[in-house]
Amino acid sequence: MKISVIGTGYVGLVSGVCLADTGHTVVCVDVDAAKVDMINAGKPPIYEKGLAELLTRHCGDRLSATTDLDAAVADTELSLIAVGTPFDGEAIDLSYIRAAAEQIGTALKAKPDYHVVVVKSTVVPGTSEEVVAPLVAKAAGRRLGPDFGIGMNPEFLREGEAVADFMMPDRIVLGANDDRCLERMRALYAGFPDTDVVATTPKTAEMIKYTANSLLATMISFSNEIGNLCARIGGVDVVEVMRGVHLDKRLTPILDDHQRIVPAFTTYIEAGCGFGGSCFPKDVKALISYGEAKGQAMDLLRSVIAVNRLQPEQMLSLLHKHYPDVKDLRIAVLGLAFKPGTDDMRESPAIPVVNTLAAAGARISAYDPIARHEAERIFDHGNLHYAENLDTCVHDAEAILLITRWDLFNELPRLMADRQPQPLVVDGRRMLDKTKFERYEGIGS
Repeated sequence: MKISVIGTGYVGLVSGVCLADTGHTVVCVDVDAAKVDMINAGKPPIYEKGLAELLTRHCGDRLSATTDLDAAVADTELSLIAVGTPFDGEAIDLSYIRAAAEQIGTALKAKPDYHVVVVKSTVVPGTSEEVVAPLVAKAAGRRLGPDFGIGMNPEFLREGEAVADFMMPDRIVLGANDDRCLERMRALYAGFPDTDVVATTPKTAEMIKYTANSLLATMISFSNEIGNLCARIGGVDVVEVMRGVHLDKRLTPILDDHQRIVPAFTTYIEAGCGFGGSCFPKDVKALISYGEAKGQAMDLLRSVIAVNRLQPEQMLSLLHKHYPDVKDLRIAVLGLAFKPGTDDMRESPAIPVVNTLAAAGARISAYDPIARHEAERIFDHGNLHYAENLDTCVHDAEAILLITRWDLFNELPRLMADRQPQPLVVDGRRMLDKTKFERYEGIGS
């Protein structure tokens, strides 16, 4: 199938490259000519594990990029809309969605063939049918159903694991306005014959996406609230508490051979310094706003956001137990991305932590394996230095704050073994063995 993908961010580019890998011919569309040139040169404009290899393999063959949306739509059978939907505090901003829909419609005006328009961006229920479809129809002078189809195909891609998640999906959700549209959407995923498919309406597909992200965010904030209570009680460690909770066979089933399965979702039932990224904070806030606009109070999800907003402060509180005044204190910040495996810093807990420490006059050395370029764009603090590696970041630190769960930070006990005096280690992800440090503070301990 010939496919056009509108938008080359994390979702659009990963989807386009992976669909090319399954045998489709894909053209990615973006208004940014520099990004288009990079893609056509086989260089991904974003970091995502495994993406560069696939892009190099298919660039110039089954995958290309262009700024010419009209030509891309005219030469394809299905268009995926994968543009941003930022949250403005009251509702998601649909300006990019609207623009894409209108441009696709304009391109379809001169195209006699049936075409399917699929929204892959995260949008509130009703958007595909009530916003996108009318805009396409008006711009194209065509009718929904006979002339074009409208679909919703939410993504379930974890940043840092997006390529693997696309190529080995746990589910495929296809929301279509009619059977003809659904048939073409099924053809899009013909390369995944063994994956469970949910065929439904666009509105339900939109709701599935928000519900999935809100559930995971709720699990994180629940775990963090329990962790904060454990710390308040004293003598109770949330790591041990959650270890006991996780052994419930409804969470980690035991097979007939007595082997225990540990599903990946249990990682969300662990305390830490809060969630970030482009999805959880935005999507939960958007669902709250959407629900309340419909007259439905969203008290639970409001609490999820409230807990998460305060969670980075737990890092600072643990630091202040030992250093009430951090002026000129040498502090190493380990991790800037919101999670390992990505350079994305959107809503990262590192942002409020670094900003607060810098404003208080701390001397900060920060290290992240791949997010430095994003940090340099976000921060403008004269007392913030970027280290080239873990060793140099921590070598003279009086306090170390671990914010992102990068595996390489497990080297910290070895690096600290011979240090005297020992720096304070504040573990925001509870990934370290606290017995390996003379001075240790951890979320929920």
